[in-house]
Amino acid sequence: MAKHARSTSHERAVADSEPQSKKNKEETKTPSQDPMLKHPTPKRAKEIDADPPLEQLTSLLEQQKTDHEVRNVLHWFRSKDVRQEDNRALHAASQKVKEGKGVLLTMYLYSPRDLEWHGTSPARSDFLLESLRILRSQLHDKDIPLAIVPVEERGQKTEAVLSFARENDISHVFANFEYEVDELRRDLKVARHLHDEQDVSVELLHDQTVVEPGAIKTGSGGPAKVFTPYHKSWLAELANDPSLLDLVPPPDGNDKKAVEKYNHLSEGELPKLPENKQFKDEDEKKKIRELWPAGHDAGMKRLEEFLNRIGDYAATRSQPAHDSTSRLSPYFSSGILSIREVLARTKQHNKNANFDSSGDAGVAAWVRELVFREFYRQITCIIPHNSMNLPQNLKFDNVQWEDDEEGWKKWCSGTTGVPFVDAGMRQINAEAWMHNRLRMNVSSYLTCNLLIDYRRGERFFAEHLVDWDLSNNTQGWEPSYTVFNPVSQAEKNDPDGEYIRKWVPELKDVKGKAVFAPHARLSKAEFEKLGYPAPHVDFAETKARATARFKTDLANADV
Repeated sequence: MAKHARSTSHERAVADSEPQSKKNKEETKTPSQDPMLKHPTPKRAKEIDADPPLEQLTSLLEQQKTDHEVRNVLHWFRSKDVRQEDNRALHAASQKVKEGKGVLLTMYLYSPRDLEWHGTSPARSDFLLESLRILRSQLHDKDIPLAIVPVEERGQKTEAVLSFARENDISHVFANFEYEVDELRRDLKVARHLHDEQDVSVELLHDQTVVEPGAIKTGSGGPAKVFTPYHKSWLAELANDPSLLDLVPPPDGNDKKAVEKYNHLSEGELPKLPENKQFKDEDEKKKIRELWPAGHDAGMKRLEEFLNRIGDYAATRSQPAHDSTSRLSPYFSSGILSIREVLARTKQHNKNANFDSSGDAGVAAWVRELVFREFYRQITCIIPHNSMNLPQNLKFDNVQWEDDEEGWKKWCSGTTGVPFVDAGMRQINAEAWMHNRLRMNVSSYLTCNLLIDYRRGERFFAEHLVDWDLSNNTQGWEPSYTVFNPVSQAEKNDPDGEYIRKWVPELKDVKGKAVFAPHARLSKAEFEKLGYPAPHVDFAETKARATARFKTDLANADV
C-alpha cells in the first residue's frame, strides 16, 4: 500500500493466510507494458545510493570559483520555483548583479519531452504555463526578461544553457536545487561544462524546504529515515531557529536603458502544450482553471481562505465530504508558493505560537502534513533510487504482479464495484485532484486487491493530477503489507455516505449503510436496479492473496 496512508497501528488490517509455494528466484517477471515504467536493477540502485548524485553535485560546486568579474547574471527557473516571491536563487542573482555593471536575465527551459517522460497531466502542464505567463508579466514590469527556451530533446538541455550563457554574456548562473536523479545529473553536466568555460560559474541554493534535506539526523548521526522522529526534530529545529522562516524579497528591477538589448528574450507568446497534453475540450479547460487558478496571488488567496477555517482541520481532514483540506498542493508542487512564506503566514495567524500540539490543533495537524513533504525530499536525497521507478524497499521489486487488464480499466474509470474506491477515481478524473484519504484507498486497492504493479498506478496519478510531485508521488505509492479495507474506511471517514453519493450518482438514492457495500447489503433485485457494477474481486480473498504473495516473493528476493 501507499505511504500516503501514514497509517497508525489501529488502521492496519491483519490477514492470516497460507503462503504460496515458493517461486524460483530466477523466475522472469512480467515486463512493463509501458516503456516509461522501466527501471534499473536493484544492484544498480544500490550503486547509485552509495554515491548519491546530490553529493557529487555539491562537491563539484564547492570546487568552482565564483569570484570572477560580474557581468550579466542569469536566474534559471525550474518547474518547482515558478515565482518571484521568496525565491532564494532569484534573490541571490538579483543581489549578485549589483556587484557589476550588467543586468539580471531569467530563463525557463521548456521541454515537451520532459512532460512526456514524466507523464505530466494536462492540468498540471497548463497550470504551469499559466503561472509562467503571470510570472513573465510580473518580471516585465521590472524590466527583467524571462526567456522561455524550447528544448526539443531531453539531452539538449546542457547545450541550451551554455548557448544562452555565451550569447548573453552571462558570468554567473543561479538556480535552486532539484533533488531527483535525472535533474541532479542534468545539473552535474551543466556545472561541469560551465566549469570549463572562462569566467562562468553556477550556484545552486536550497529552496524547496524549510530544513535542508539531509540535515535532520538520528542519534547515531545518520540522516533520519522515519517520519515520527523526523517530525519531532523538524519542530525542534524551527523552534530553536525561527530564522528558518525568514523570507527574501522579490528581485529589484533592471535599469530600463541597460536592458533594452535583451528585451527580445521575453517577446512572443508562450509555447503551446503538446497535442497529448491538451484538455479534451474548452469546457474541461475552463472548469480546471476555475478549480486551480494559476499564480502566486491566487495561491495566497487560497491560503487565507483556508486559515479562516483551519480550526476544524484536525477533526475533519480525513473526511472527504467536508473538503476541509487547503488544496494548496498544486501551488507547492510547482513552487508557485514558497513553503516558508506559507508557514510564516500560518505562524502569524497562529499568534506566533509553535507548530506543535501545545498550540492550535488544526494548525499542528496541517503543519504535520507539510512536514511530510519535507521528509519525502529528505528520503529522495538520501535514497536516490526512489526517483527511478524502484520501491524504497528493493525486495518489493521481486513481487510477481498480476496482469488484470479488466481490473485496471475498471480502476481507472471508477467502476470496480467498490464505492469508496470508485468515488476517488471519479474525483481525480473530474478535478485532476483527489482527497488524500482516497489516495490511500485507491492505491491500496490497486496494489493489494488487484495485485497490479504499483508503478502503473503511480504513473496514472502523474498523468491526471494537477499537484503531481515526484517525491510525494513515488513515496506515496511505496508498496507495503498494509491493506486498507475500503468499506470500513468509508464507514469511518464518510459516515453519511455524502462523498460516495456525490461522485457515484448511481448510489445517490441508496439509504443508510448499504451505500458502502451495495452488492453485499441490498437484495439482488434492489442492487440490479442501480446500474452499478458488482465488485470486480472479493476483498477478503484478494487481501489474503496479496499478503501471501508479498511474504513469499520478498522472502525470495535476492537483494
